[in-house]
Amino acid sequence: MPNLPTYLSSLLLIGAMTLSPLSPEQPKMTNTNQSNLTVTAEKVATWKDKDVYEYVLDNGWMQVHLTNFGGIISRIQVPDKTGKVENVVLALENIPDYFTGNGPYLGAAVGRFANRIGGAEFTLDGETFHVTKNIGEHHLHGGNEGFGEKVWDAETYEANDAVGVKMRYLSVDGEEGYPGNLETWMHIELTADNKLRVVFESTTDKKTVINLTNHSYFNLSGITGDVRDHELQIFADAYTPTGEGQVPTGEVVKVAGTPFDFTTRKNLGEQMDALGEGFDQNFTTKKANSSELKKIAWVKHPSSGRIMEVYSTEPGVQLYTSNHMRDFAGADGKTYQPHWAFCLEPGTWPDSPNKSHFPSSVLAPGDKYLHEIVYGFSTE
Repeated sequence: MPNLPTYLSSLLLIGAMTLSPLSPEQPKMTNTNQSNLTVTAEKVATWKDKDVYEYVLDNGWMQVHLTNFGGIISRIQVPDKTGKVENVVLALENIPDYFTGNGPYLGAAVGRFANRIGGAEFTLDGETFHVTKNIGEHHLHGGNEGFGEKVWDAETYEANDAVGVKMRYLSVDGEEGYPGNLETWMHIELTADNKLRVVFESTTDKKTVINLTNHSYFNLSGITGDVRDHELQIFADAYTPTGEGQVPTGEVVKVAGTPFDFTTRKNLGEQMDALGEGFDQNFTTKKANSSELKKIAWVKHPSSGRIMEVYSTEPGVQLYTSNHMRDFAGADGKTYQPHWAFCLEPGTWPDSPNKSHFPSSVLAPGDKYLHEIVYGFSTE
């Protein structure tokens, strides 16, 4: 599996080192005084005999709320071009509400395998493993109780240019049908220059498959309605078509000349109209695994001026336009409807355990799985 840059590997090992800046091609965000960086923690509940905390990361310009239940990012508070601060992710009102009411995976860390495994099975070294069928005959987002429903061990940390929470979860051999004891560390941190980083590191004692991501639902308007007015660019020249159950057919098709072509900035609503429905598709941002932290998407809400740029080290990203959200009771008295948010879920390609020509999702003993996601926020 790909390795992350040395500075992130060091962070994962010691938890609180000063981070090197991102590479020069990364966009410049609005800077804040590093002395404004704060992290707070408050116990809000107990779930299955474990303490659940709400954490708030603040850099003086934006705030991120998260919890060690499911590694959920519950709020991202960002100003618009006039300075009005609003939440830009779908959320539940209180942290305990997520214990039993988060069917859509709002803001959650999903795994062991995000997205679909066709037929809910895969083969490693001649042995077939049967994972939980939780979406028809297939497997989705880790099964009946994936990583987004676990209480992670957690602690806060501070660095010279960031504050964050590091969390640990041990997924035992056989959990949801997966082989191997999989130990995962996750860092969620906010930097002084308005970047939200999510970093996963995992090791296993048996060969297994893995695909970890964050499942935030974004709406840069401040969640005032649907996201059809957003502008979107995805830096991918191909996608993986799907068949029954949204499982990839195995084809890799160029986006040129199709509604999936976001290689230049497009109005999301117009592309949805061209497709005739909402999006739920994997885009191939790389053709093979590598450690490169690559810009994979750019999104703007024209009226508010809010911009989000997304980076990942993994070879794909799933665009989902909240197609099945209907009459869903969210935070702040809002009722979420279809297309009120978009997800950009970086990860490996869906059903890669069953597609040998897709980038590999196999993790072997002695290797490390490393995935970095960066969400950068700004206004214009």
